[in-house]
This record gives sequence, structure tokens and C-alpha cells, in this order.
Amino acid sequence: MTESAEQQTSIKIAAVGDLHTGQGDKGRWNELFSQASGEADVLLICGDLTDTGDEAEAETLAIELKACKIPVLAVLGNHDYEKSRQKLIRQIMQQAGVCMLDGESVVLKNVGFAGIKGFGGGFDKHMLSMFGEPAMKAFVQEAVNEALALDRAIFKLYQQDPEMRIVAMMHYSPIQSTIEGEPEVIYPFLGSSRLAEPFGKRKIAAAFHGHAHVGTLEGQTAEGVKVYNVALPVLKKNGLQAGYLICNL
Repeated sequence: MTESAEQQTSIKIAAVGDLHTGQGDKGRWNELFSQASGEADVLLICGDLTDTGDEAEAETLAIELKACKIPVLAVLGNHDYEKSRQKLIRQIMQQAGVCMLDGESVVLKNVGFAGIKGFGGGFDKHMLSMFGEPAMKAFVQEAVNEALALDRAIFKLYQQDPEMRIVAMMHYSPIQSTIEGEPEVIYPFLGSSRLAEPFGKRKIAAAFHGHAHVGTLEGQTAEGVKVYNVALPVLKKNGLQAGYLICNL
């Protein structure tokens, strides 16, 4: 038997993206992780865990995460792929107790979390189409694959409980409004509307992403799903000096 809306357990989410941890960042994130632990039930890190995709940077972040006393969920970002060591970075994070989501899902306090990295491709009527050169088709197919992976992860949660509140997290943006502020010429490289397509099939409570450093903090899909850009520079620009956004569900 599922819980009614009144009976559902509330959850407080802390979310941040684009930490870009470097090897020399020892001690940089201790306060953020410690403070988030006292304010939230779970911490989401929306990609770009490392600065140059180096495993030594991931190891630095793993040490910093010892200050975090709540569950941590994360996805990888484009920076984490820079040196083709993304599998090693994922492994280091998992060994540090981080739940890495890449087409997977997890349930905490009766709330489902589904995560992907995402990819580019543009938005709405300006989305790139799967037409022309093989390289262009491959670019578009990558976004399609990421959207399908998210859809499968969300559907798995839906199968467990059709009334479950579901949170989507990714690195690239699923909507245009949260990247506004960036140069329009790079919109196709900041996200894709394809990533939001699974939102219309299931009940999504909220979505979080990063990547767009000078984008906009909050937007919503046509269906009214709230989307938050939690790239660290965006949070700082909006006065969230603690370095994370708190969202109550």
C-alpha cells in the first residue's frame, strides 16, 4: 500500500554541481560537506567532480567527502571524461561511499533518484536532428541514448511504486531556461530537450543539473516540473554562499 501525500516522508535535498576538484584542493570542501550534513538528508553532486578528469583529483574529493555524514549521490560530468579515466573516477567515488548514478536509480526515504550524465543537442525547435554526416548522427544519438537511460531508470522506480516521488539528476541541462545567460551559440553543447522527454511519462518531483556556469538557477518544463541549475558559480551568483541549494520535497 502506498502512502498518501500527507503520510509521505519529507526529504531535504542539498544539491551542487561543478566542484571541479583539483589535486591542490585539500580542505576546500570540508566546510561545505560538513554544513550540508547538518541541513539536509542527502547531497546531490551534479557532475564535474574533477577539474581535468584525473584520478588524483577524484582521490582528493574522496578525502574531502569524509566530512559528509549523509548519503551522497553523484553523476559524472564532461570534465570527468577528459582523460578517459571516467571508470576509474567512478570507482574511486564508489569506494568513498558515493552512490554513482549512470542510468541507475536508488530510493532514499521513499523518494526515488534517477541519474545520468546527459549530453548536448539543443532545445525545443532548435534541437539538432539525426540527419547528415555520421558524426552529426552520432552526436544526436548520444543524447538519445542518455534520455533512454534516464527513462529506464525512472520506469524502474515507477514499477516499484507508481506514486513514488522521483528526482532526476544530470550534468547537462534538460531545458533551455536554466542555461540562459550563457552565449546562445553554445546552447547546443549545454544540454538537450531530449533529456526532459522522460519527465512527461512519469511523475517527476524535481530535476537538478549543472554545467551551465553562468546560467539561471531555476526553470521548469512545459509540464511544470521544476528544474534547478546547481552549478557552483550559479549558486554563488544567487547568494547561496554555503555552496549548495536546499530543496524540500
